[in-house]
Amino acid sequence: MHATGLALLTALLLPVVGLRAAEVDGPQLIWDVSLWGKERAFTAGVERLSELVAEKTDGNWNIVLHYGEALSKARENLDGISIDAFQAAMFCNFYHPRKNPALMALTMPFLPLRSWEDNRNARAAVYAHPAVKKELARWNAMTYVSSYLPQYEFLGRGKPPQTLDDWKGLTVRAGGGLGRAMKVLGSTPTSSTATEVYTGVQQGTMDAVSFPFSYGHVDYKIHEVTEWFTSNLTPGTSDCPIAFSINAYQSLPTQYKTLLDDVKEDVIATQIQAYIAMDEKNLPMLRRELVEIRYSEADLAEFRAAAGRPVIEAWIEENQDRFDAREIIEAIFSAVGQAY
Repeated sequence: MHATGLALLTALLLPVVGLRAAEVDGPQLIWDVSLWGKERAFTAGVERLSELVAEKTDGNWNIVLHYGEALSKARENLDGISIDAFQAAMFCNFYHPRKNPALMALTMPFLPLRSWEDNRNARAAVYAHPAVKKELARWNAMTYVSSYLPQYEFLGRGKPPQTLDDWKGLTVRAGGGLGRAMKVLGSTPTSSTATEVYTGVQQGTMDAVSFPFSYGHVDYKIHEVTEWFTSNLTPGTSDCPIAFSINAYQSLPTQYKTLLDDVKEDVIATQIQAYIAMDEKNLPMLRRELVEIRYSEADLAEFRAAAGRPVIEAWIEENQDRFDAREIIEAIFSAVGQAY
């Protein structure tokens, strides 16, 4: 082909080659998401959501992630959603039990969450319960997906609690039902936010810290100021979902709502895999640098008997007049094929 003709053909094709049709057509839109801390395993799901939405809309819909409490304090993310200060946020139920009392069911000790599938199914059952939907709607909030936190363990400093009796008198970072369980052992629980914990341990205002194990402790560098860790206490977990403003969600065009549904499984898989990858990296390091504490089956059975069902029943009794607390607990067990 003549050089001039080739140049002309190239010029005509370049705009076409440079264009990438969006999988989902729609208007230009920006959503702001309020987060605390930095980019880490905990935020892998919301990061994947942001990435997928931008990719599939060819940049027309951008979900912008604001770390480090840039938009709101961690304890105030529901407040921000309630006034549409931002369109989405993550929040943790035990940061403000009075704002989400029904969602506190997921902090109860020794729930039957033995696998990632159990973790998913139990949380989905709680999110679907009318009481949880109603209490979040009061904040103009709706859940999208959980962050699927793994079971908690403790990192601490000072004398290692080699027996359950050794927990007496310790100040521990443990919220919700987990805090109640530790109180049964004679500990004093506190529910400091994640970003406050390092300083608390460093200054000696708390002796031990529960976080989702193992990513939480390492992400917040708790291993740098502690001397020991538990690896099989597994007393419970908590719940920190990605939440949307109901107003913002309802304002979305239909195709964007469908997109959120279509990418959900990818978001969930990414979140869970982030924890698995962190365990593969963190566990060898923790075993190298800290003293590992493992309890006997007899000790664990004693702990579950004292702080499992009794704590759950006390929570049910406290809340049954406000919402059907027993039904929520039963739904958790039913979701994993068990009866409460």
